[in-house]
Amino acid sequence: MKKIILTILTASVFILGVCTPTDSEAAAGNRTLSFGMSNSDVKELQELLMTKGVFPYHEETGYYGPITKASVKKFQVKSGLKADGIAGAKTNQKIQVLRSGDMGRPVAELQRLLKAKDAYTSTIDGIYGKGTKQAVINFQKQQGLSADGMAGARTFSKLKEKASVASSSAKELTVTSTAYTASCQGCSGTTRMGVDLKKYDDAKLIAVDPNVIPLGSIVEVEGYGQAIAADTGSAIKGNRIDVFIPKEDDALTWGRKQVKVKVIK
Repeated sequence: MKKIILTILTASVFILGVCTPTDSEAAAGNRTLSFGMSNSDVKELQELLMTKGVFPYHEETGYYGPITKASVKKFQVKSGLKADGIAGAKTNQKIQVLRSGDMGRPVAELQRLLKAKDAYTSTIDGIYGKGTKQAVINFQKQQGLSADGMAGARTFSKLKEKASVASSSAKELTVTSTAYTASCQGCSGTTRMGVDLKKYDDAKLIAVDPNVIPLGSIVEVEGYGQAIAADTGSAIKGNRIDVFIPKEDDALTWGRKQVKVKVIK
């Protein structure tokens, strides 16, 4: 009898160990995030809030403070959810679905995955426009999914099947760099990905050619530091970047020079 009980207990422990995910294994969407928390899941939430255009800052911090709570509330109102500022299961499920009008790193990653499946042939620009929507629809039809043009969990699951790991490796290149500012005459001050540089003059970001450095990428720039590729420019073609520097005099001092860059992700 003791032997049977011991066997049952051992089996139970094994099942719990295999079937219950650890904190590190649990997806952000499976966790309830709320005010005061600080971790990588909050960072991922903020990135998605930026994608939806409701997080008013240019970069994620990982801290669930008043700004994040207000942003979650704003998203919940837009999505017809209870606006309590807590990112629970329903909020996380909705926010992780990418659709037309979204922009940012998650969209750029979607485009990379579609490209790896030969479903997307345009520029990886981090903008969910008509071309991206059509590519998602085509892929969904090919996989026998509901072809709604929105990239949810099932679509991402299919896209990530046997995904190439080579795409995640860092890319290094030498580029010609100039600098720009939001305070010059005629400057709009708003980047292609919607960052208001006049409001966030401490932003570390660069303008790029999306065919060379995808919009939404994190880029290490020699002499400038880590920045987000969040803008484009009519003169920014090929191996060339424009770094954002708040003061016009400092931007002029930066001048035009060759710098090494590393595209981290």
